[in-house]
Amino acid sequence: LATGPRQNNGVFYEIRTYDIKPAKMTEFLELTNKHFQICPARSELVGFWYTELGALNKVLHIWKYDNFAHRTAVRHALANDKDWQGKFISVIRPMMEKQHNEVAYLVPWCQLGKPPKEGGVYEWVTFQMKPGGPALWGEAFRAAINAHINTGYTRLIGVFHTEYGLLNTVHVLWWNESPDHRAAGRHSAHEDARVVAAVRDSVRFLESQQNVLLIPMQCSPLK
Repeated sequence: LATGPRQNNGVFYEIRTYDIKPAKMTEFLELTNKHFQICPARSELVGFWYTELGALNKVLHIWKYDNFAHRTAVRHALANDKDWQGKFISVIRPMMEKQHNEVAYLVPWCQLGKPPKEGGVYEWVTFQMKPGGPALWGEAFRAAINAHINTGYTRLIGVFHTEYGLLNTVHVLWWNESPDHRAAGRHSAHEDARVVAAVRDSVRFLESQQNVLLIPMQCSPLK
């Protein structure tokens, strides 16, 4: 995945996941959709979702940065922005139980995509691969992803490989028209000999996998 030059030189993505108190989830979503526009436009928000299946009471958002100096400058500006801190962060912070962030790069063979239309659902698939990195499992993993793409039932949005956080982790973001459309496509893929062969080869390097269905929030650029 990353045995050659990374895409766009220093560009990376920060993946932030918040665990929200169950009793506060609805209020958190309402406040975020209502007030998130006051966030200073200093970095690019890729997408903002909440979990529907596979995990509950979580939100996930992805930010794009030109380099680490860019992120440092943005975080400093946000910490000193009175509107952002007073009207939003100070209000939602008590609603959170836990925060987690990762830094990841798009794999060199993947461009960040967009869905063909709004109104679908997203699937966030996290693969924990065996230690050794892309030099060990990169080719087999790419073949498995391509096999699913070639079935045509799903749309690939991005493949992210962690740099900070739990290493040897790959996150794959897919888009489908609906949960039922995704389910029908998965059943067809499981009967496709090409997919079966590619997955069988890549699973040799797999330690665990988690699939989460995501619903885009109103403030999310990816809907």
